Amino acid sequence: MIQRNAELKGYNTFGISAIASGFATFSSVDELKDLLKQRTDFNDLLILGGGSNILFTKDVDALVLRNEISGITVEEETEQHVILKAGSGVVWHDFVMHTVDRNLGGIENLSLIPGSVGASPMQNIGAYGVEIKDVFVSLEALNIETGELRTFTADECKFGYRESVFKRDLKNQFVITHVSYRLSKNPILQTSYGAIKDELAAQGNEPSVKNISEAVIAIRNSKLPNPKELGNAGSFFKNPVVPADLATRLSDEFPGMPNYPQTDGTVKLAAGWLIEQAGWKGKRIGDCGVHAKQALVLVNYGGASGNEIFNLSSAVLKAVEDKFGVKLEREVNIW
Repeated sequence: MIQRNAELKGYNTFGISAIASGFATFSSVDELKDLLKQRTDFNDLLILGGGSNILFTKDVDALVLRNEISGITVEEETEQHVILKAGSGVVWHDFVMHTVDRNLGGIENLSLIPGSVGASPMQNIGAYGVEIKDVFVSLEALNIETGELRTFTADECKFGYRESVFKRDLKNQFVITHVSYRLSKNPILQTSYGAIKDELAAQGNEPSVKNISEAVIAIRNSKLPNPKELGNAGSFFKNPVVPADLATRLSDEFPGMPNYPQTDGTVKLAAGWLIEQAGWKGKRIGDCGVHAKQALVLVNYGGASGNEIFNLSSAVLKAVEDKFGVKLEREVNIW
């Protein structure tokens, strides 16, 4: 059933009030197909997952469909690997815990990332040296126009840094319904990030799938606000990737600037450090601000509008470009 003039405040982690022309949930491909047949009654269509990567700056003159496709099944198992297929509406952290509880390695570094399974390949989510593309097998997606299901391989997804074909060439053309991942029974554990090593040492634990997951959860809880307590959408900005000569010049001018050389000769910079150096970390304007512990995160203290948060992000972008000559990009989708 489609609900008219529906309030979306409870369906986005920023806690922004916005009214949708129409709203419904779907928990199967057949339900999705039935609802899509009714989209012509509305001016636009928005597929919503966990609502952790969107900022509403106005009411939504569209049919909003919330993905609740559930289920986790074993597609294939060998002595070395297990391929798990998950419904795109499954909460991402719940899926990670499902693998950790079974001592299957590959995504333990991605613990506590907000959002749903379906969003993980769209964003090619990543943290602490691991990205979805490292364990991705394939996904199934429904063509909105034709109603046909299609399987996408990793190559067809064209993964990049927080990017995929679904954010570019095929944007708004498909709805991801299921995703398959290859997890390892004998994982090569990723502890290259110093924060993980330090947290494992503080807990007195040796590296393992479970211990790394617990370390990542502790790290994220220590510096990132819980959306249930303080409205936010996680990292609002992408870490910029710049030419090597610009990175060298900035390193000379700003000693101590974090930088991470990439295999293609470019250099990734830390957006949070740039924002902090530009004077925005912990700064509050009205009911929104830049989080005091993590400058990548913009927060809603309770009464901010989407426009106010958007304007804050614009001010941050300008400050960083003025100081460093680096253009940051928003990671969060803007409606």
